Amino acid sequence: MATPDAPQRSNDGTVGKALEILDRVAEYGRPVRFAELLADSSHPKATLYRLLQTLTNQGMLCFDDLQQTYAPGLRLVRLAHTAWRQSSLAPIARPHLDALSTSVGETIHLAQLDQGQVLYVDKRNARTPIEMFSQAGKVGPGYCTGVGKAIIAHLDQDAREDAIRRQAFFQHTPHTLATETAFRDELESIRADGVAFDREEHEPGIICIAAPILSTKGRVMGALSITSSTRRQSLESLTSLRPLLLKTANDIAETAESWQFPT
Repeated sequence: MATPDAPQRSNDGTVGKALEILDRVAEYGRPVRFAELLADSSHPKATLYRLLQTLTNQGMLCFDDLQQTYAPGLRLVRLAHTAWRQSSLAPIARPHLDALSTSVGETIHLAQLDQGQVLYVDKRNARTPIEMFSQAGKVGPGYCTGVGKAIIAHLDQDAREDAIRRQAFFQHTPHTLATETAFRDELESIRADGVAFDREEHEPGIICIAAPILSTKGRVMGALSITSSTRRQSLESLTSLRPLLLKTANDIAETAESWQFPT
C-alpha cells in the first residue's frame, strides 16, 4: 500500500506502531479488513490485532461488526478538526484563497510541509475543474510539486537538508527532477527567483506557479499555488499571474503574523 509519495515513518515504540496503523487505515480511503492490513503490515498477527483493539477501544478507529472492517473513529475526527483550526494555515487563509480563486478562475492550493512531504491543507477548484491528484488532506511529494519546491527552497539550511534527505526522487513523468543534484539546482533558482514552477513534474498535463508564505523573519509557514492544465494555460501565461500570487501569499503571511502560529 505504500507509495513513492508516502512520508517516511518512524517506529517510536508502541505509540509509533499505533500511529503507523492509523496512517495505513487512512491511506486506504475506505473501510479496510484485518486481512488487508495484515498483508501490508510488518507486525505479527497478534501484535497487529492488539494494536487495532486498543485504537478501537480509544475511539481512534471504529469497527463495523457486520462488514468486519476498520475505519477512522470519531475521536480521531475531532482531533483532526482541532488540529486544522489550531495548526493549519487554512482558517487564516480562507478569505484570501476565495479572492484569488475568483480573480484567476484556476485551481488554488494551500500547503504546508510534513516530514519533507507536502500536506495540502486547502484547495479551491477552477471554474472548470480538472482532475488531479491533490485534495485537502492528501500528502504529496516535496521535490516535484510547485508548493513543495517553494517551501523547501526557503527553509533554513539544516531544515532544507533534512527535507532533501526525505525525498524519494521517483520518476513520475518524463519531466520529473529525479536526482538530488537536479533538485538542488532547482532550489537555488527558486531562492533567487522567489517562485517555483511545476512543469508537468508530478502529473502529465498539470502545471503550476507557486510562492512561499513567509513570516517577516523569513520563516516558512507554507506555500500557495495557482494550478492549471496545459490545455488551458502555459508556463508563460501562469507567470503573468505572479504579482497576484505573491500579493496573496504576503496577505496570508501578514494575517498569520498576528496569530500565535505553531513552529
